[in-house]
This record gives sequence, C-alpha cells and structure tokens, in this order.
Amino acid sequence: MEILQIILTSVGSFIVLFILTKIMGDRQMSQLSMFDYIIGITIGSIAAEMATALEDDYLKPLVAMVAYALLSVLMVLITNKSVKLRRLLEGKPVILFDNGKLYRKNFKKAKLDINEFLTQCRNSGYFDLNTIQTAILETNGKISFLPKVMQRPATPQDLKLNPTQEKLVTNVIIDGTILYENLRSTGNDELWLKKQLKQQGVSKATDIFLATCDSNNNLSVYIKLNKYVNNDIFE
Repeated sequence: MEILQIILTSVGSFIVLFILTKIMGDRQMSQLSMFDYIIGITIGSIAAEMATALEDDYLKPLVAMVAYALLSVLMVLITNKSVKLRRLLEGKPVILFDNGKLYRKNFKKAKLDINEFLTQCRNSGYFDLNTIQTAILETNGKISFLPKVMQRPATPQDLKLNPTQEKLVTNVIIDGTILYENLRSTGNDELWLKKQLKQQGVSKATDIFLATCDSNNNLSVYIKLNKYVNNDIFE
C-alpha cells in the first residue's frame, strides 16, 4: 500500500509540476536567472517531498509549490514593469573584457576566475583573446562575445550580395501521419503530396518518418529505416 501511495503521489506531483511550469512559462527553462534557478530547485524539492511523504497531509506541500510558482510569476511581472527593480533583482550585465583589457574588479564582482573565463571562450570557439573585441557576462550567467571585425564571418552584405530570404520548412508528414493543416498552409493538397511521393519512389505515407516542404515547394522525404546503426565509431 505504501508503494502504491508513493506512485499515486508521484503522479500527482508530476501533474502539478507540469501545470506550474506552464503557468511560469518557458522562461524557466530558456532564460534561467539566479532567482529562477532557486525557485526551480525549491519547487522540485517540495514536489519530491510530496511524492515520498507517507502522511496524508498533501495540502501543505501543494500550497507551498503553488505559492512559489505565483511568486515567480509575480517577480516576472514586476521586473517587466520596473527597470530599477529589474536591475535590483536580476542584476546588470558585466563587461569582463574589452578592447584588449581584462577588468579584474569586474571578474571579482562576477565571482569568475580567469581559467573559467578562458574555458568559456574556448567553448564558444575563441582560442585567442586577440580575436575578441568585447566579452560580457549576462544576467543568466552566460558570456556573450563580440568578435573583432576581421574575425567575424563574412556576411552577404560584406560581399555585396542580395540573397533571397529563407523561410522555415513545414513538416507535412511525421512518423507516417499526414499533417493536413500544415500541408494546406504550404498551398498544396493531398493529391500534390501523393504525386510528389510517387516521383520519389514512395508509395505509402506510412513508410515515411519525416517529410518537409520548403518555401520553394520542394518536398524532402526521409524514409523509416528499421535497422540498427553501429555507433562504435564514437568510442
């Protein structure tokens, strides 16, 4: 009975976590600030305690989880309304390196040592500080790099080219299922799709793992391959 109770409470806490995550928004995952990080850990800890508690009092941890989630949403609303409070609660970006100079006091303020900074430089593809113009520690803990003008990739504007703007491709078949609404959004119908598949030697949509249509009305088809690929080359 205790095991069944733990399973039921785990499912319940999972559902509550899912709902609260949707309420707090994708910012919890994609733009974690220190406050978001603390809130996420706290809510996760409460959910784990709720899942493994054998007592019948589930209301207290549930209320605590909801309260933390509402506080997180409230903090987002406050920081969106007030620039001063945003700087107070989330901090400001810190310039670590600019025009060939390392700012030691800013490193101390950010509690970042030079070795960690150099590691992040290498992870971003910069193995020589002479190729960097500016490095800024963002409020989410990531470092943004501005390369020197002679080190950055050439753009079509640099080469005086005028390429056509690319657009997102549209998924029209996923795992053998035709996505009719997506297909119509490309300006095509099922007859067009079947004709395109026939030209590529595919008889049934159920044999397709993924099919996409680009802005030029080109259909790319990826067949289901039911075989194992040897991954020993990565060892």
